[in-house]
Amino acid sequence: MTLPEEGNILIQSENFLVLSVLLKNFREKIDLVYIDPPFNTMQDFFISDGRANTISAVKKSRAYSDKMPLEKFLAFMWERLILIHELLSERGSLYLHIDCKTGHYIKIILDEIFGAENFKNDITRIKSNPKNFYRRAWGNEKDMILFYAKDAKQNIWNDITEALSEDEIIKKFPKIDSDGRRYTTIPLHAPGETKNGTTGQAWRNIEVPAGRHWRTNPSEFDKLDAEGKIEWSSNGNPRIKKFADKHEGKKIQDVWTFKDPQYPIYPTEKNHDMLKLIIAQSSLKESIVLDCFAGSGSTLVCANALGRRWIGVDQSEAAVKIIRGNDIGTYSFIS
Repeated sequence: MTLPEEGNILIQSENFLVLSVLLKNFREKIDLVYIDPPFNTMQDFFISDGRANTISAVKKSRAYSDKMPLEKFLAFMWERLILIHELLSERGSLYLHIDCKTGHYIKIILDEIFGAENFKNDITRIKSNPKNFYRRAWGNEKDMILFYAKDAKQNIWNDITEALSEDEIIKKFPKIDSDGRRYTTIPLHAPGETKNGTTGQAWRNIEVPAGRHWRTNPSEFDKLDAEGKIEWSSNGNPRIKKFADKHEGKKIQDVWTFKDPQYPIYPTEKNHDMLKLIIAQSSLKESIVLDCFAGSGSTLVCANALGRRWIGVDQSEAAVKIIRGNDIGTYSFIS
């Protein structure tokens, strides 16, 4: 199998073989791998009338089979994760989508291959509405994403934040100025003493409170005051104004709500907004994104939309047919 060194590549083949071949030209060149492998559900997945399901019946096309004994499944994953680790660049990341039934086994494997020190997050993903069927257990509306870096000190991290909701803006910025801008105020000082230096000296005859220091060189407070960015209380206490329209957003936490399509065209098709967030956060414009369990091609669609180069692999004829019907840009196809 000969692979082009430029452009997007879609490969219809068994992914262990493909990953082995990719090592020839792409070792340590992949910045991001997202995979949604089989979850070892012991089910067959089918496509019928343009919709995906798990129920076997006549006139349905089997997308893929997810039936392996646990030991074989773990060996299957180990072999592929070893190769993925070799393909990742020093700034690269892996996002592995899995469920709670086998996720703890996979994490042990990843700790061994990547090193426990390169584990970044166990992300809980709310995938569906609450389940109402009868079961002698709590309902299940989540799965998990294991996030590892090739090197935890070097991984690409674009520090994407999440906008505040209207309720959060009102709560965090309760004041409104004469121009109608929402704001709040914070002290000019912060915890920790400065024994020597300007941040420990008096400003306008105001002493720094015990155990604290000025947030910046006091000369900056003069500039803020001249710009109307310091609010003075009736007893002469200054506080810095922070405006809602200048807020850069809040850090995204490790519990996500990204529900999958209600009527997927391929089994286990994933939410595009979730994939775009992963790609935007952990890759750059010049990065290569790899999905070697490509399925419906959602990762490839999102990578293309964000201007990333991608490599997609799946051996399922049904999957490849769906992928090629998606908006994935120009690419080389190899089978």
